[in-house]
Amino acid sequence: MDIKEYFARISYQGSYDKPDLATLTDIFQHHIRAVPFENLSIHCGERIELDLEVTYNKIVRKKRGGWCMENNHLLSWVLKTLGYDVTLLGSRVYVPEYEAYADELDHLLLKVVLDNKSYIVDGGFGMVYQLWEPMELISGTDQLQTPGIFRFLEENGVWYLEKVKRKQLVPNQSLSAPYNVDKEACRKIYLFTLQPRDIEEFRDSNTHLQTAPNSLFVTKSFCSLQTTDGVRALVGWKLTEIKYNYKDNMDLVEIRILADDEIEKTLKEKFNVTLDKKFVPTNTSRLFMF
Repeated sequence: MDIKEYFARISYQGSYDKPDLATLTDIFQHHIRAVPFENLSIHCGERIELDLEVTYNKIVRKKRGGWCMENNHLLSWVLKTLGYDVTLLGSRVYVPEYEAYADELDHLLLKVVLDNKSYIVDGGFGMVYQLWEPMELISGTDQLQTPGIFRFLEENGVWYLEKVKRKQLVPNQSLSAPYNVDKEACRKIYLFTLQPRDIEEFRDSNTHLQTAPNSLFVTKSFCSLQTTDGVRALVGWKLTEIKYNYKDNMDLVEIRILADDEIEKTLKEKFNVTLDKKFVPTNTSRLFMF
């Protein structure tokens, strides 16, 4: 594992001799614009491993993406290598369909301490809820980022992340999901505590999420990548491209349904992903990703 090889993978050419917030933010943004949040392995008959060197080989050498336990595990190695104070944290993701948080830890994120301030760094959530910058760990303060306004709320040692929703302009309404985002002013994302975690604590969740019949990761195939002004995502056969703050505090959402013979080309051209095995697009869940 070589930090310079990782930097080449994310096209980062900046300095990294000083572990400060500006450098952290720059590296983080290069990562989320180069490394997709994706679960394609599950739909190619491959197993997702928690081993760091396996993840490194997959993301850096094979130019693939990964889910939170891959992206953030790799990011923790990168930041520790550069001298940052990094702690693994675990969270439970909010499921809108059930109006509840997951029962068990199902998401890995990072806490980074800089100049006596704590920041949450999460490069593994994807879609429109992907942070674009480290978030300072303070409760009740709106933190404006390009994707929108995020904020933490803390109650009895439990931290909640939520995002204020922007309006969406969807020219092709017939292809949009039935879930009415306009009725939702704010979306809960996940809750977490500051209890330090070890990667081994995520092993059961890593297995469950890729094998349980009702897991979102099993019922949907997806690949999302942040761009310079928005995000694009392939969920099943549906390609969605969003331009943030297109006009008047409104995001432009363009949707297209792909044919089977367009999938491989789209993954290569839009996400720079080439798969080793046969990929079977899947979308059997009613859960709304955006």
